[in-house]
Amino acid sequence: MKWITRERLRIDRTASAWLIRRFVDPAAEFLYVPREAVMTRAEAEGAIPFHVSEAELGKRGGRTGFDAILDKYAIDDPALTMLAKIVRGADRADREERAPEADGLWAVSHGFFLLDLPDAESLARQTPVFDALYTYCQDKLARASG
Repeated sequence: MKWITRERLRIDRTASAWLIRRFVDPAAEFLYVPREAVMTRAEAEGAIPFHVSEAELGKRGGRTGFDAILDKYAIDDPALTMLAKIVRGADRADREERAPEADGLWAVSHGFFLLDLPDAESLARQTPVFDALYTYCQDKLARASG
């Protein structure tokens, strides 16, 4: 399937694309367009829009696009719930109850943004970061319960 979001990936869009590819659609194809073109191009391309306010999988209030995807696809994984809190904290500097890992994710994500890479390359380079964070969350939960 095709998925579409705004160009110039940042924390939540990168995390959402990682989540889609890892847990929803392993063969996902991503399109990155200017913000004002997302919904029009989504319709023209038959793509699923995410991380724009008009989209079902959009960011609303204190919820991220990552949260919307977890909810829509009923992904019930405690490690992903923990990762969602990290993403929320990194995505919103004013967020209360921030996960301590949020500042590190923000720094890494912002560094990738500053590299000004093409979006597909940025996602490819950041995928191992989210794989590692997910594994970290699994380990942290296992240690807490064991």
